[in-house]
Amino acid sequence: MDGLLQLLINGISIGATYALFALGYTLVFSVLGVINFAHGAVFTCGAYFTYLLLGGAVGSNGMLAGMHFPLALPLLVALPLAGIGAAAMGLLVEAVAFKPLRRRGAEPLLYLITSLGAGVILVNLIQLLMGAEAYALPGNLLGRWPAVLALGHGVQIRTVQLLLLIVAGIAMLILSLWLNRSSYGKALQAVAEDGTTARLLGINSGAIIQLAFAIASFLAGISGGLVALSVNIGGPYFGIGYGLKGLGVLVLGGLGSAPGAVLGGLIIGIAEALVPAKLSAYKDAVAFAFLFLMLILRPQGLLGKPPMEKV
Repeated sequence: MDGLLQLLINGISIGATYALFALGYTLVFSVLGVINFAHGAVFTCGAYFTYLLLGGAVGSNGMLAGMHFPLALPLLVALPLAGIGAAAMGLLVEAVAFKPLRRRGAEPLLYLITSLGAGVILVNLIQLLMGAEAYALPGNLLGRWPAVLALGHGVQIRTVQLLLLIVAGIAMLILSLWLNRSSYGKALQAVAEDGTTARLLGINSGAIIQLAFAIASFLAGISGGLVALSVNIGGPYFGIGYGLKGLGVLVLGGLGSAPGAVLGGLIIGIAEALVPAKLSAYKDAVAFAFLFLMLILRPQGLLGKPPMEKV
């Protein structure tokens, strides 16, 4: 029983990060009806921003070799700043890859292609500037806090895991309150429900779409920094695997459903934690197994709305 509890703690901590990441996918899909394939690259930007803001130096292979941020900021300051930097990247992607197509009323497939191209460009730009090497965040970020906290009966939680849970939980709570209680949050929901009607009611749908991109990218940046804190940065393509896994979370929970993204992230996180250690190399297959099964058995996802039947 204690072993199962330990696995659940591990799964929930990483699942919360998946949920935070997938919420960004959900926001953009809600207002545009398309998936932003550059989201994984923005996640990578957030991880690198966090590393640099913590005082990390660029390695020897990038154009910025040897450079580093002049101040080593505290982690709880670096994370939101990295999220803001990622939000700027997201707005850039929206302006370059989405806005011109939106003005021309382009087909959804073109959005997918341009967002994929924007993501590849971002990743290659990171590689050009930072090099292809892996980066490890400083190990003393949590100060005097112990690396592992004992919960009793042999059950432990890493301090990093606890931080992941707390930050992801706070971010999701703030987003939920903002969506349901603020005028901008309700405007975003109105655009997601029916963009044409929202415009007739005087809502600036273009500004709301930009806001959705900014918030989605901020969440991606925060989750990128948290994952980098836990497992380090494996290189410029670090976020691609998480981006694909986020798609599995999105489909499992239900396209356009914020609660579904949270539920899907927790389910996939726990499912990965339950994979036996000798099969750990196949953990990534879990997300895509859920994706495959959900597309066959329940295409709308766990909390998604069934498609409207045409008459």
